[in-house]
Amino acid sequence: MKEIPYEEIPLMEEEIKIYKIGDDILREEAEEVKNIDGKLVDFVKKMFYTMYNNRGIGLAATQVGSKKRFFIVDLTLNQEPGKKLVIINPVIVESEGEEIGEEGCLSVPGVTENVKRKERILLKGISLDEKEIEIEASGLLARVFQHEIDHLKGKLFIDYLSPIKKALIIKRLKKQKKKEGW
Repeated sequence: MKEIPYEEIPLMEEEIKIYKIGDDILREEAEEVKNIDGKLVDFVKKMFYTMYNNRGIGLAATQVGSKKRFFIVDLTLNQEPGKKLVIINPVIVESEGEEIGEEGCLSVPGVTENVKRKERILLKGISLDEKEIEIEASGLLARVFQHEIDHLKGKLFIDYLSPIKKALIIKRLKKQKKKEGW
């Protein structure tokens, strides 16, 4: 297994709006990133700041209003500097096994549910320094990768639930959205 290509990325202390369930962008498919430039790097820095401020461990570009195909991950919640992952144009090329585990999402506030995912995956993509990367992942990291890739395809984790359970969650979140104004 190759070493995971963690990034040393300083934060840009500017929070970006996180779109929530019901916002159209969450159902749109992201477009391939064709150019990694300073604008993208600055956006990534803001994404990490936003993710940490909201106690997340993964964040897809579509969740913060960008239609570009990339996501960020830090399972340590910034407790171990230098453990940041940026995956651009990610593709799962192999997967095996199944496991059920709890998931939540910054775009689906206050909801956690058990979701079936692949147990192990092989992910390919591009790093922020434009190098091709390949990561073998299992456990929580594999789950987060699959969750974030779903976002880039316009899919939410609640889409894996039964229609009745999903409908109840959406109904509850519509009330919450109206009450809290998000």
